Amino acid sequence: MTPRIVSLLPSATEIVCALGFQDTLVGRSHECDFPPAVARLPVLTAPKIRGEGTRAIHAAISEILRSDISVYRVDAELLRRLAPTHVITQIQCEVCAVSLPDVEAAIADWTGAAPHLIPLNPQSLEDAFGDIRRTASALGATTTGDEIVQGMRSRMSAIARKAALLDRRPRVATVEWMEPLMAAGNWMPTIVEMAGGLNVLGQRGAHSPWISWDDLGASDPDVILVFPCGFRMADSRRDWHFLADRAEWPALRAVREGRVYVCDGNQYFNRPGPRLVETLEIVAEILAPTAFQFGHEGVAWQRCAD
Repeated sequence: MTPRIVSLLPSATEIVCALGFQDTLVGRSHECDFPPAVARLPVLTAPKIRGEGTRAIHAAISEILRSDISVYRVDAELLRRLAPTHVITQIQCEVCAVSLPDVEAAIADWTGAAPHLIPLNPQSLEDAFGDIRRTASALGATTTGDEIVQGMRSRMSAIARKAALLDRRPRVATVEWMEPLMAAGNWMPTIVEMAGGLNVLGQRGAHSPWISWDDLGASDPDVILVFPCGFRMADSRRDWHFLADRAEWPALRAVREGRVYVCDGNQYFNRPGPRLVETLEIVAEILAPTAFQFGHEGVAWQRCAD
């Protein structure tokens, strides 16, 4: 039987398409936008929060979670009409995307056969590989899943081997939220290390931690990468004042030496799917531009002058 797949997670949509099941997708989340052809699909989710900017979004989420368990709405009626055989969601972060409890609540009163739920939980780079394999297995495409992971490992290992030969390993601080400050955890410390950097904030395989400005200063980074969760580069530049207006900002080594970079968090850094290879390429060409040129500058990252 041909599956009818609903993906409620951008990285899951990319995984499904990479596995060759794009034509069997029947619904998506409001954030699923790659590959571009998925824009034709019915949208099943919407955020409950309003407002723009890191401070406003953080405040809105905090307020919602005081009285509600979810930041998102799932259109249960549309989900029922689409009659999916598989629904892919996540249990990694309750504020980043629709979660398993959201979907379970939406199908709680269904009669008859319920869809097969595939909850992804990418805490680390290895978990991201595991989620690709888990999705492939659920869709009867185990071999294809193995091939995708093998191809990703091969490309990433080649970059890591070349980076390991470089003379200097810069100290790298990652900023995954600007107000309040959050460093990147999960898969990003591994990506930074593979690209030839020394990750100074956030731990591999652990949730992204809130940090203080004292923490950022004490880490003494040579390089700062800024990629707020769900933000495009234009979104980050809009909120740049939350960094640049701080008295501590000009004193940071990376700022003084002009090694601060804004990256497309939405498309690359916050999506643990097949394009994590491109994420590694981006970090590698930022850290060692003479050794790596993948053509991502200006499209996925740019240097910030302030």
